[in-house]
Amino acid sequence: METTAVAKYIRISPQKARLVADVIRGMSADLALTTLRFMPKKGAKIIRKVLESAVANANQSDSIDVDTLYVKRILIDGGPMLKRFSPRAMGRATRILKRTSHITVVVDEA
Repeated sequence: METTAVAKYIRISPQKARLVADVIRGMSADLALTTLRFMPKKGAKIIRKVLESAVANANQSDSIDVDTLYVKRILIDGGPMLKRFSPRAMGRATRILKRTSHITVVVDEA
C-alpha cells in the first residue's frame, strides 16, 4: 500500500530539486535518507524532510512494514514564481524569477 507526502510552495528551483530527486528515485527509504543526509545540496535537506514525513505517514498504518519501504515515485513540479526586478544601467530594469516547487514523495512496500 503506497503512502504519500506533499510539500508545496518550497523556495527552490525545480531544476535544482530534480538533481537530488533523480539520485534517490527507486532506493529503499533507509538508504535514501542516509544518502540525503550526506548530500551537499540545498534540495537534499528539503526532500529528506518530505521523505521522513512519507515514512511517518506509512508508520500510522498497522498493515505496513516500515523496514521494507522504498521510494516508488518522487515528483518535482513547478509552483508559482515570485517576480522581482533588478535595476540595470541607463534606467532599465530586468526581471528576476524566484521559482518555487511542489514536491511529492510516494513510498510503497517492496
